Amino acid sequence: MLKLTRALLVEGKYDAARLHNLVDGTVLTTDGFRVFKDAALQNLLKKVAAAQGLVILTDSDAAGFKIRHFVTGLVGAQNVLQAYVPAVPGKESRKAQPGKEGLLGVEGVDDALILQGLQTALAGAADTAACRRSITYTDLYEWGISGTANSADNRRKLLHRLGLPPRLSKKELLDVLNILYTYESLDAEIRQSK
Repeated sequence: MLKLTRALLVEGKYDAARLHNLVDGTVLTTDGFRVFKDAALQNLLKKVAAAQGLVILTDSDAAGFKIRHFVTGLVGAQNVLQAYVPAVPGKESRKAQPGKEGLLGVEGVDDALILQGLQTALAGAADTAACRRSITYTDLYEWGISGTANSADNRRKLLHRLGLPPRLSKKELLDVLNILYTYESLDAEIRQSK
């Protein structure tokens, strides 16, 4: 069981039930899109984030990213660690139909992938204090995954190869890459794939 000192924020009650079996710590939910309208829930998230910080773990679909962006803006990015699960095609066993995008939500993803996403986010927070060369927007440009001809296609291919969600914005991509990789290891990975 993974011990968390920050509160973990997930989308719904099924996600929370699943995570209670994997982590030792506070697990909160946004109740899906309720977080957009519920002032009491918003205030609670602000207080918790300021007091102990949040780890946000949402689904890899558009709705999950919309919730993730909203909460990060609400509580302040400095109070948030972003944990990601890969975009895995499928449907949860409790559902008759797959979701709109045909991707598993947090509740349906393998335990090992959830724990890896959480550990990566936590390790990235610890690594930010260490002195190492950060991956920058200039690096993304030089690698051809941002701001160049075919960069969108190159970025999609890279995200797929690295097992990362396809909907990462440029800023999220930079954050995730700095959490998961050193500049040297990612540079070698990209050069090897060319």
